[in-house]
Amino acid sequence: MSTETTPWREYFGSRENQSQAAQLGMWIFLGSEVLLFANLFVGYAVYRYYYPEVFVEASHHLAAGWATVQTLLLVTSSLCVVLAVHFIRSGRAFWMGVALLVAMGLGLGFLVIKGWEYWKHWEEGALPGEYYRLAELPERGGSLFFTLYFLLTGLHAVHMLVGLSVLGWLVWGALVGRYTAEYHVPVEVGGLYWHLVDVFWLFIYPLLYLVE
Repeated sequence: MSTETTPWREYFGSRENQSQAAQLGMWIFLGSEVLLFANLFVGYAVYRYYYPEVFVEASHHLAAGWATVQTLLLVTSSLCVVLAVHFIRSGRAFWMGVALLVAMGLGLGFLVIKGWEYWKHWEEGALPGEYYRLAELPERGGSLFFTLYFLLTGLHAVHMLVGLSVLGWLVWGALVGRYTAEYHVPVEVGGLYWHLVDVFWLFIYPLLYLVE
């Protein structure tokens, strides 16, 4: 029977229905996010077609080595989230919280590197729109590349901040004993969001930093 102290709700009919409803809702939300990023990827492909040489030269002004480090941090953080789900499924809430804290630390490391990259772009004048002052590349094409670069990486960074907030909320839930082997739907749903943030970066990284 549903009470204020239990996470299970009677109107779902069963615990399985409640879990499936939560996961379905998250998948629908993630689908809308995929459409958002897909539009930006298409926009990047279109303008790269019109300015191929400028886009290649502009990508050389990005820190590909540090982007590789960011990729390793993010992929490792996703593995930690997988471990967190594994731990809570077996009732080990403490280790679930530890795994999520490690994932958060790796995610913060990613954002620190991204902030340093932005600072370097500001110093170099590799900024979007009217703030563009990078003399080594023509404004037409160069400014467009950095506009798309900041759109893609900036939107991704915003999603990471949301993801870090979600992971922090899950850690708090672990501390107060909210999740058990029987009830851990929020952990699985929050993990899905973090994995999506990871997948977006796995498309952004080669598109901006590696493709010649």
